[in-house]
Amino acid sequence: MAKIKRTYNLSPLTVGLVRRLAEESHVAPTQDAVVEAAIQSLGRRVRDEEHARQFAVCARDPEFQREMAEIAAEFEVDDRAAWEVG
Repeated sequence: MAKIKRTYNLSPLTVGLVRRLAEESHVAPTQDAVVEAAIQSLGRRVRDEEHARQFAVCARDPEFQREMAEIAAEFEVDDRAAWEVG
């Protein structure tokens, strides 16, 4: 994937931490890779928190629960057969 050159202003503590993570802890091969991994991790966390929020809303929604029960009942025979096959 092509890279795009960007400039960000980071605190000296953050810059030092990125350097140590790359050079001493070897969490990634380069400082850029450390930053990229951190941002991707943050992105996953934000996405997962949003999904958890949405699932919590669904858990309180009687209409959603009814629909899920209908779908589960509709596929119960096939699900059991697949489970038994392994």
